[in-house]
Amino acid sequence: MMEVLNEPAGSTLQGAAAPLVARLSVLDRFLPVWILAAMAAGLGLGRAIPSLGHHLAAVQVTSGTPLPIFVGLLVMMYPVLAKVRYGQLGSVTTDRRMLISSLAFNWLIGPAVMFGFAWLLLPDQPAYRTGVIIVGLARCIAMVLIWNDLACGDREAAAVLVAINSIFQILAFALLGYFYLRVLPGWLGLSTVGLHFSLGRIAVTVAIFLGVPLVAGFLTRTVGERARGRAWYEGRLLPRLGSLALYGLLFTIVVLFALQGHTITAHPADVARIALPLLCYFAVMWTGGFAWGRAIGLRYERTVTLAFTAAGNNFELAIAVAIGTFGATSGQALAGVVGPLIEVPVLVALVYVALWARRWAYRPHASPVT
Repeated sequence: MMEVLNEPAGSTLQGAAAPLVARLSVLDRFLPVWILAAMAAGLGLGRAIPSLGHHLAAVQVTSGTPLPIFVGLLVMMYPVLAKVRYGQLGSVTTDRRMLISSLAFNWLIGPAVMFGFAWLLLPDQPAYRTGVIIVGLARCIAMVLIWNDLACGDREAAAVLVAINSIFQILAFALLGYFYLRVLPGWLGLSTVGLHFSLGRIAVTVAIFLGVPLVAGFLTRTVGERARGRAWYEGRLLPRLGSLALYGLLFTIVVLFALQGHTITAHPADVARIALPLLCYFAVMWTGGFAWGRAIGLRYERTVTLAFTAAGNNFELAIAVAIGTFGATSGQALAGVVGPLIEVPVLVALVYVALWARRWAYRPHASPVT
């Protein structure tokens, strides 16, 4: 799923003039198509086999998650976290401007912006609104590395910020979820009638679906690099693991849409409504991150990294939390699934915007960091 990240250092930068689509792997290039196909397959299965939902939900594990979805989510998360370079924390933590800016965009500004758009554009849809807010709380990992690499961003900085976000999510996701779903609406006088969830269930879901793959990914990288070296690990093993994340995502989407088939076919416009706050969010967060990085004097490579890590989201975790907390057939789960369908084409378009902005916002002779 992320073969482009395993090219020799500098190869992506040297090929910056090449069409972006050509620089994506086949799997990544057609990711929206695969997602749409998985949605269609799930809907078809749900309609062809009316009892399929009952069979899929027959065996449930923690938080009431059906076993097939539980397996799909773990398969989806593990390769993502095996790609993170956990030993590179020092390279970014020494740049306090970037580190503080990234933390602010990811954990203060991002969730607040998504909260605002969700309430503004989905005031009458509490389930979808809640799902969109959960997407805003799940900060960037995985796919953001692809967009950052294509835009000639700072590869090491992006990997470190992904690691920091992964760890921070385990510690803070549940509390932030409670704040944005329960506390803040109460302060603002917004009605949350009909919204029932458990803070403990959110915490358990995050611990399982992020904590377990995080530990597994860390151990895989540590053992793999010690045994065979980084060149082998990133050049040979990661490309093989990478495709598992996509297969896990597509499998999960098929199962979810098989369970949600009736709701979706009865209300097709709901998908478009869910997409609207997501589109607004990606545009505002990326533009704000890029403008801020430029304003505080970051080099292009780190400015664009700041922008993409601010705009990207961990839709894998958002789907897991929505399912584990509200159920596989909930509107919250559907909102989580719509996330990657919207995010992929939007952030590819923003890669083009970044490369265009570099020509006027930064000196042409500025040398990229590899």
